[in-house]
Amino acid sequence: MSANDSRLSAINAITALEPMDLSSTDPLSKIWATDVFNLAKMEECLSKNAFKAMKKTAQTGVAIDSATADIVAAAMKDWAMSKGAKFFSHIFYPMTNATAEKHDGFIITNPEGNAITEFTGSLLIKGEPDGSSFPNGSLRMTNAARGYTAWDSTSPAYIIHTANGATLMIPSVFMSWTGEALDKKIPLLRSNSAMNKAAQRVLRIMGETDITTLNSSCGAEQEYFLVDNNFINARPDLIQTGRTLFGAPPAKGQQFDDHYFGAIPERVQVFMQDFEDQLYRLGIPAKTHHNEVAPGQFEIAPYYEAANVAADHQQLLMTTMKNTAKKHGMTALLHEKPFAGVNGSGKHVNWSVGNSTQGNLLDPGDTPEKNLNFLIFCGAVIRGVHKYGSLLRAVIATAANDHRLGANEAPPAILSVYLGDQLEKLFKDIQAGKIKPTKNGGVMDLGLSQVLSFTRDPGDRNRTSPFAFTGNRFEFRAVGSSQSVSGPLVAMNTMLADSLDWISDKLEVEIASGKEQSEAVVTVLKELMDLHGSAVFGGDGYSEEWHKEAVEVRGLKNIPTTADALPAFLEPEVKELFERTGVLSPLELSSRYEVYAEQYIETIMLEAKLVIDLATTSIYPASIGYLSELLLAGSTAQEMGIELDDSIAKNIATASNTMLKDVEVLKGLIEKEEFESTEAHMQYCAKEIRPLMDLVRVSGDALETLVDDTAWPLPKYSEMMFIK
Repeated sequence: MSANDSRLSAINAITALEPMDLSSTDPLSKIWATDVFNLAKMEECLSKNAFKAMKKTAQTGVAIDSATADIVAAAMKDWAMSKGAKFFSHIFYPMTNATAEKHDGFIITNPEGNAITEFTGSLLIKGEPDGSSFPNGSLRMTNAARGYTAWDSTSPAYIIHTANGATLMIPSVFMSWTGEALDKKIPLLRSNSAMNKAAQRVLRIMGETDITTLNSSCGAEQEYFLVDNNFINARPDLIQTGRTLFGAPPAKGQQFDDHYFGAIPERVQVFMQDFEDQLYRLGIPAKTHHNEVAPGQFEIAPYYEAANVAADHQQLLMTTMKNTAKKHGMTALLHEKPFAGVNGSGKHVNWSVGNSTQGNLLDPGDTPEKNLNFLIFCGAVIRGVHKYGSLLRAVIATAANDHRLGANEAPPAILSVYLGDQLEKLFKDIQAGKIKPTKNGGVMDLGLSQVLSFTRDPGDRNRTSPFAFTGNRFEFRAVGSSQSVSGPLVAMNTMLADSLDWISDKLEVEIASGKEQSEAVVTVLKELMDLHGSAVFGGDGYSEEWHKEAVEVRGLKNIPTTADALPAFLEPEVKELFERTGVLSPLELSSRYEVYAEQYIETIMLEAKLVIDLATTSIYPASIGYLSELLLAGSTAQEMGIELDDSIAKNIATASNTMLKDVEVLKGLIEKEEFESTEAHMQYCAKEIRPLMDLVRVSGDALETLVDDTAWPLPKYSEMMFIK
C-alpha cells in the first residue's frame, strides 16, 4: 500500500463516520455535580456537627479534627460505593503540568477470611506514593524516597467513571518525608494564605472591620485543537510531542477569518456536548464554547471559581477532554503550537481577589475614582507586574510556549499591564498627584429601533497585552494551553501579597503623619506609579516601536525563550519574595528551577531525535523514491526524443541533500554531554539545537511541496485541520 493509499483510507474512514450521540438528555438541574461529594452531599450524609465543621473548612481553610475526619471518610465511602466505586485514589499534581493517581481498594480481610470494606479518616487524610520517582529537583533521591499525599479538604472529592467501574478521587497535596512541597498545589494554598494575610492588613488600615477570608478566583479559557485519530496515528511527531515537526502550510489557512466563532462542525458539537455533560456531573461550570481562530481549533471556558478548586478543575477538564475526544475518535491537542504558521493555543487565566464581605476587590464599580479599595488593589497589581515581570515570564516558560509567545496570536514576551482608557487616565491623574472624575463608556446606540441600546464598557480590549484588565479582573493571556494554572496563580497571589504589604507600610506612615485616608492613598499610589508606572501600556504590543520603547526607554525586559526566562527563579529578589511570604523555601524554589530546566532540555532533545528519525526514515526515502521515478521518466522520454523540464528533480535532489547534511550536523549537536551549568545546557538547546531543527524542517517542508502526493508519507495540514 502506498503512502497515499494509507492517507486516503484515513480520509475515507473519517468522512464515512456518523457523529456519536453520547450526550445526556437530562436537564442540567438533574446532572449538575451528581458525581461530586460537595457541601450539598455532605449536608445529606453527615451529622450536623460534622457538616458544620466541613463547611467552615471549605470557607476558611480551618482544619477539622480526627474524629470528624473519620465521620467524613465513612460517609464518603458509603456515597462512593453507592455510585459503584470499589477503589479510591489520592489525586495530586506533581511538577509536570500533569496529574498523578495512586489507586487503592476499600477492601480489607478479617481473620475469618471474609472481605469487608473500610475507609477511615487516616486513610482519607494520608496516602504514600514514591517521592523520588516524580520530578523533584533533587529534593528526593532513590535512597530517600518516601513521599506523602494529604487530603485537601477545601476541594471536593468526586467520582470518575470508566468502562470497568468507578473510582473515588480525593484531591490532595504531595510532599516529601522531610516536608518540602513536591507539587503545584501546596504553593498555591500557601500563596493564597499569604495574599489573604496581606489583603486583610490593608483593608483594616482602610477602616474595614468585618473582613472574611479572602480568596483569589480563577476562570481559565482553554484553547485546543481536535484532529482525527486516523491522522494522529500516522504522525509519530504528534503522538510523541503533541506538535508537528514537519508540515508545509496549506493554501487555505486562517487568512479568511472564517473559522473564529463560525458554525461548529456537527461531529465537534456532539463531542462538546458529551464533554460538557461530563464536566457538569463533576461540578465544573463550563460556560462558553466556540470555534477559535485557526481551522480545527476550539475553546472552552468555565465560570469563575476559587483558585484552588479552579486549579483542580482545570487539570480534570484537560483529562476529561482528552478521554472524551478519544471516545469520539479524535485527539485533543493541548500543545501551544501544534501547527507551525497557524495560530497556537493559550490558556487565558482570568484572576481576581475577593471575599463575601468586601466583594470583588478588582471591581472598579461605576466610579472607580471613589473606590479606594479598588485603586489600592489595582495599584498593587501594577507594582507586582513591573517588579516581578521576570517571575511572571518564568512561570509561563516552556519549550512549547516559546513557539507561541511573541507571535501575532499571543502576547509578546515583554510583561506589561493594560488598564483601558478610563483606568489608564485615572492612574496617570494619580501620578500627577490628584484624582479626577472619570468617564464611563457611554451608551451604544446604533439608531435602529429593533436593536436595543446598552451601556458600553469604559475601556476597549487589547489582545496584544500579556496582562490586561478586562472589567473586574485581570487576564493573564500569556499562559500556555497545556500548562497547569497553579504556577501563574502562585506568582500572581505572591506578588500581590508583597505589593499589598508595601502599600500597607506606606499607608501607615502617611496616616500617622496626619493625612486623611484618601489623601494618604493618593500619596502612596503616586509613589507607586512613579516607581512602577512604566509597566502600564495601552498600545499595540506587537509593534516594533513598542519593543524598542519597552526595552530602551522603559527598562522592561524582553525574555524570548525559556532558557532566558527560567533563571529568574534563582534571582535573589525572587528567592527573598517567596521566603518572606512563606510560599516557597529557597530549596523548594531551586527545585522548581531544576525540574523546569530539565523538562525544557528533555523536550528539545526528544524533538531533535524525532526530527532526525522522520527526516531519515520517512521524508528522505519518499523523496528519493519519487526522484527515481522522475529520473526514470526523464530517461525514457529522452530515449523517445522528448526533452522534459528537470527542475523539479533538481529541486528535490537539492532539498534532500541539504536536509541530510543538516541532519548529520544535528546528530553531532545532540551527542554533546558536558555542560558547565544547567543554564548553559538550556542556552545550547535554544541557540544551537532548535535553530538547526528548524533548518531541517525547511528542507522537509519544501520536499512536501515537490513530491507527488501519492508518495508523501505524512498526513498534511490541509487534511488534519480541515477534515473532521
